[in-house]
Parts: sequence; C-alpha cells; structure tokens
Amino acid sequence: MRGGRRPLEALSAPSELARPDFWLSGFLARPVRLRPSGSWPVPADPAYSRIIPPGATRSCALQQLAAIGRDEGIAFLFSEIERSPNTLDAHRAIRVAAEEGATAQGALIEQLFEAYFTEGEDISDLDVIARAAEAAGLDSETLRDRLDSDEDVEIVREEIDRARAIGVEGVPCFILAGELVVMGAHPPEVLVEAIDRALGDEDETEE
Repeated sequence: MRGGRRPLEALSAPSELARPDFWLSGFLARPVRLRPSGSWPVPADPAYSRIIPPGATRSCALQQLAAIGRDEGIAFLFSEIERSPNTLDAHRAIRVAAEEGATAQGALIEQLFEAYFTEGEDISDLDVIARAAEAAGLDSETLRDRLDSDEDVEIVREEIDRARAIGVEGVPCFILAGELVVMGAHPPEVLVEAIDRALGDEDETEE
C-alpha cells in the first residue's frame, strides 16, 4: 500500500514531475486480494509466495524487500507476521474512508500498512482496523458500526472480482483514465509518463 503510494506524492510536490491537477482529482484505491478464494487465515509463508520471484529463497527475497523498505523509510518486520489474514473488512474500511476523500483514504491505508507490515498486527481484527482509523483521523466508532453490519460487503466483493477479471494479479497496480494499466512499483518518472499519456488520450477523445 504505502510503497505503491510513495511515487504518487511526487505529483503534488513542487518539481518538474508535479501534476497537481491530476493529483487533486484524487487517486482512490480499489480492493485487490492476491488470494481471492480458499480458507482464511493462511500461514505467512504461502502468502509471501506471491511476492517472491521464482527461484528465489524466502529469506533472500524478504531481505531484499526489507532493504527496499529501509530506503523508503519503511521498517518491515516480517518476522512478526505469522499469518496472512482475510482482508475483506480492511478493504471495506478503506472504501468507507474514501467517502471522506482520497487524503483520508490514503491515511487509513498508511495506518493499516504499518499495523501489518511493521507491527505484525492482524488487520482482519475489527479492533485493529478501528485503531488504524482513529490514528488516521477518522471517526472510528462510525466506521466500526459500518463494519459490524453487512453494508458494503457485496460491493467490495464485486470490486475484487472486477479487478481479477481485468487481469489485476498484483499490487500496486495503477489504472489511469479507466483504461491504461501500470503494474508494479515504479519510480515517479514512469508514472508521470503514463499519466501524461492517459491525459493526452482523454484530450484527443474529447476533441
């Protein structure tokens, strides 16, 4: 989550890469589950199989991820992650946060990311999600009431199915102008080039 959003911050910072109009229009996160079916939770090792390159050992791959994290100021604590939780409720919470705007949603994503990857917390636990929401400046009681109900469950499941149907199998994945797909973590320059291409295509369509 956080690692995928970091390059986006360059869009709002004063620089030659800045695209403030595009940034202010809002980047909203949509749900993706790398393990869409099966029993939950699962041990961490099988869950990590999705992010470990073929032929690489788990320890080496996680050491590389930890090194990348340090460069980004992220203190990954993989040793504390014992299982991969069912993230449906976390995705529901992220969807609710989007009702307050992209900034609020991003703040909650950041808190959930840190809770799981740097503290080893179970982000399927509603108490953990509520604490993350409070830390993000959201109304945790209202959010908890929503999560205690069945509201948004089917909508989020449909969004997850839709992502899978269009070929999203990893994160981060950026969908620009509803069509252009950029898979994987990339430096800001790559995203800016894709954004300019997407905006150019939109301008041509409008003409």
